[in-house]
Amino acid sequence: MFRTHVSSFAGLPVRPFTPGMEVPADPSAVAWRLEVGDLGDEPEPEEFVALVETMIKEVPAESVRAVVIGEWGMAYERPLPVELLVNAVSRWTGLRALFLADLVSEQCELSWLTHDDITGLVTACPQLETLWVRGGQDLRLDAVRHVGLRELRFESGGLPGAVVRSVGECDLPNLERLEMWLGRSDYGGDATIHDLAPLLAGAGLPALRRLGLRNAAIADVVARVVATAPVVSRLSVLDLSMGNLTDKGLTALLAGQPLTHLAELDLHHHYLSEPAQQRVVAALPGVRVDVSGGRAPHVYDGRTYRFTAAGE
Repeated sequence: MFRTHVSSFAGLPVRPFTPGMEVPADPSAVAWRLEVGDLGDEPEPEEFVALVETMIKEVPAESVRAVVIGEWGMAYERPLPVELLVNAVSRWTGLRALFLADLVSEQCELSWLTHDDITGLVTACPQLETLWVRGGQDLRLDAVRHVGLRELRFESGGLPGAVVRSVGECDLPNLERLEMWLGRSDYGGDATIHDLAPLLAGAGLPALRRLGLRNAAIADVVARVVATAPVVSRLSVLDLSMGNLTDKGLTALLAGQPLTHLAELDLHHHYLSEPAQQRVVAALPGVRVDVSGGRAPHVYDGRTYRFTAAGE
């Protein structure tokens, strides 16, 4: 799924930190990448600890605006070093954007990335505006109040239902963009409509304008509950892409509340029939509707299989 690392993040070019490097004149003009080892290597976690501690010494802490965390050492079995990062963000008082686990498939498959409870990291950085998290294995997050966050994104082959529920129970008064890759049950994506209910009620998300419930094996269920969700009326962009949406789910979505207020409806990577694709475009003439990437189900030994865009 991921073959290259991000080259920019939070509007800034990504620059790897190397001990002893010449620090740019304006350290705040780059997103700092922290990663140990090369592709194919299996670095020890102690190397990552040393790297973070060295960056704290060599780069003016108050100038760090964005950080991208890459390989921390056997990420397929060792959890993200949350306490180390909590200590670091307490120094990086100007930090506004954080990306946890920008690893490519050659380093670690998406659903093997091992996380931990990131609640303490979120609360330790009240000024944070953008948080991206890749991977969902053992990921935990308690419901929190955070007034700084504007964008929250979870990329996962299987996002735990408990995380989905906690995000919905958070008080995030300034969050404008929320993206969650729900994934498949065989990769830990066990969210149900009950887990989605607080999020779709939207009580703690008054500023939300862009909502993505993507990469969902249960895309038809998601479409059905979104059809009557209070949060939808305040959105400009609704993204149900990358999942297993079929005609049944689309029918439920269009039978619900009007979607003509949207600027964009993204359904790309789907299992819709041609007539269904034409129907949704015709039903929303003023909306940019993306129905590209249509797929046909696989039939094997009498059983029908549909696959999300991102899995293992």
